[in-house]
Amino acid sequence: MSDLFAIVLAAGQGTRMKSRKHKVLHPVCGKAIIDHILDQLERLGTSQTIVVVGHHAESVQAHVGDRATFVLQEEQLGTAHAVRQAEGILADKEGTTLVLNGDHPLFTADTLERLVHSHRERQSAATVLTAELADPTGYGRVVRGEDGRVVRIVEHKDATEEERRIREVNTGTFCFDNRLLFESLKEVNNDNQQGEYYLPDVITILQKKGKHIGAETIDDPDEAHGVNNRVQLAEAEAIMRRRLLKAHMMNGVTVIDPANTYIEADVQIGADTVIHPGSHLRAGTVIGEGCVIGPQADLTNVVIGDGAHIQYSVLKDARVDDGATVGPFAYVRPGSHLESFTKVGCFVDIKNARLGKGSKVSHLGYVGDADVGEGVNIGCGAVTVNYDGVNKHKTVIENGAFIGCNVNLVAPVTVGKGAYVAAGSTITNDVPGDALAIARERQTNKPEYAKKLKAKSK
Repeated sequence: MSDLFAIVLAAGQGTRMKSRKHKVLHPVCGKAIIDHILDQLERLGTSQTIVVVGHHAESVQAHVGDRATFVLQEEQLGTAHAVRQAEGILADKEGTTLVLNGDHPLFTADTLERLVHSHRERQSAATVLTAELADPTGYGRVVRGEDGRVVRIVEHKDATEEERRIREVNTGTFCFDNRLLFESLKEVNNDNQQGEYYLPDVITILQKKGKHIGAETIDDPDEAHGVNNRVQLAEAEAIMRRRLLKAHMMNGVTVIDPANTYIEADVQIGADTVIHPGSHLRAGTVIGEGCVIGPQADLTNVVIGDGAHIQYSVLKDARVDDGATVGPFAYVRPGSHLESFTKVGCFVDIKNARLGKGSKVSHLGYVGDADVGEGVNIGCGAVTVNYDGVNKHKTVIENGAFIGCNVNLVAPVTVGKGAYVAAGSTITNDVPGDALAIARERQTNKPEYAKKLKAKSK
């Protein structure tokens, strides 16, 4: 939106979190609280977004980067004082300023857009976003006159008993005529129990001047949920998770047990995919159509093609193509690429390796720093010996090769196209294509020797 500015208040210490990390950097569904807010403002199309920082300013600035402009509130003297720190940037501009608290991750772009639209349509000097709460304890109350117009907003600590019975609360989110905002901020005093300069006092100042004060009530009170402690953080996580799960299900994804399925923000899932309980789908994960994920699949930044099946397995920073199967109890680590119709079975560890189309590592194996061609079978217990204590080395297995059980491939080494490696071999030299490699001691049987061993044990 043109001439729309935003100020995000993120200067407070957040002592109730009892954390060395700034409150707005704590994650909700895999994304920092402030990132959720900035995402919605970007969808809204603000002309400029300013973040007011104070405590832990450096860490907030490092995290947000160039997504916003920063101003410093050196002393935390209240929300009105915080907004005044943006005066040098915004005071002379014509337009609408949206003010939000940095610890409210649940507002949607649709809600904010409706607030701005209502503010502009009614030509209000200020518009407050309100919510009706069953338990409004701790929130500022919205006091209306007999005509229904907003008269003032009173903080919970300063409210009378009658005012505390009001269930309509201030969500801490406002729209202002930009010039009127900064003119009115100069008149705010700190005559209250906290001795702070409250932003809601601007509402009273403007109302006394005969300016129109609007109010827009949100449809979903959950959006008003702020985060001041770890309990509220968990509650925000639960609300966001339900919202994300609902969106996926409405888009054609089957979630067997939503109460035991965890999907973070920005995860993409194709239609007709089924998610089984206990699965954690983390940021950066993209899943195709018709897949079966879980039970208990833990995926982080994994790209999965159509029709793949993954169960009881952990995958991170990897790619799984169409029709591949993983698990149970497999670990696919960063840099791995499982091409279409590959199979990675139980207790298999894949690291920084490519498995070509149709290749199989069915059980009890380790394939690391390897390039495996198409149609390769790697038997039970086979290992690519990639680390010499100093450097990692690469193993190459070409198309159609067969690696027997309990084989050690000591890298760097290449097994040629169509070659066979006999079970129990330790391969230290390249195997030519179509060759059979056997690298093991001949079996020796010593008759009656077992009786001597038993006698010694007695």
